[in-house]
Amino acid sequence: MPVATVARFNVTPVKSTALHHPDGIDLQREGAVGDRRFLFARPDGTRLRGVSKAPLMPIVSTWSMADERLTMRFPDSSSAEGSALPTGERVDIKLFDRTVPARAIDPGFTEAIRRLVDETLTVFRVEEPEFAGGGHRASIISLASVADVGSRGGDPQLDPRRFRMLIEVDGIEAYAEDGWQGRRLRLGDAVIRLGRRVDRCVMTNLAPDTGANDFDTLKVLAEHRRVGTELLLGVYGDVERPGRIEVGDAAEMVD
Repeated sequence: MPVATVARFNVTPVKSTALHHPDGIDLQREGAVGDRRFLFARPDGTRLRGVSKAPLMPIVSTWSMADERLTMRFPDSSSAEGSALPTGERVDIKLFDRTVPARAIDPGFTEAIRRLVDETLTVFRVEEPEFAGGGHRASIISLASVADVGSRGGDPQLDPRRFRMLIEVDGIEAYAEDGWQGRRLRLGDAVIRLGRRVDRCVMTNLAPDTGANDFDTLKVLAEHRRVGTELLLGVYGDVERPGRIEVGDAAEMVD
C-alpha cells in the first residue's frame, strides 16, 4: 500500500467562515481543539441553509483561547473584536445531524454580522463538550480524489478546501480512502476509526475564498460517485485515541 501523509488541516473557530491551515492540530475525542466552537444562527436556533451561507465564507475569524478573545474580519475591511465568553441564555441550535446547546456571545459580533451579512443572525458559542462540526469528529479526503473530481469537471487544479474536510492526505490513489471504512488509522499520536463515506451537499459547488458558485461538483459526483441518493466523497472518522497530528505525519493502518 502506498504511504499516505498528512498534507493539510482545515479548521476555523467559527463555522462557515474562512479556513485556517495550521501546521498541527490537537485532536481530542470531541474534535480538533479550537475548531468550530462558534456558529451563526437565528435566535430560535435555526441556521442558514445551502448557498445562503456563501456570504459567511470570506469572513476571517480568529480566536485567542488563552485570552478568550474573538476577532472577525469582513470583506469590506471592517472588523469586530470582543470577548468570546458566553453571555446569553441557552439556545438549542439545529445542525444537519443533531442539536447542540449554545449561548450568544458579545453582542458586538451580532451587530456586525446583521449589518453586513444577514439581519436575522446571532453569533453563538457552542457549549462544551459539543462543537459545531459534524457528529463524527474527524473527516479525511485524499488530494488524488479531489484532483480526479476536478479533472472530470474541467478543472484539474480544483481547490480541495471547498470540501472543508478536517484532514487532507497525499500519496495515495484517488478514492483509496473508500477502502479505509471500518479500519483504524494512525496519524501522528492519534488513532481514528474510519466510518461511512461523506454525502456531499451544494456547498461544495462554492469557491472557498469568495463563496462564488464556480464549479458544479454535484454534477460531477452524480456521474460517477452516486450510491442511491447519495453523492459520496471522503470519509468520516471517530477519535479512538486523542493526540497531536502534524503536517507530514504518516497515515498508517493499525488494523
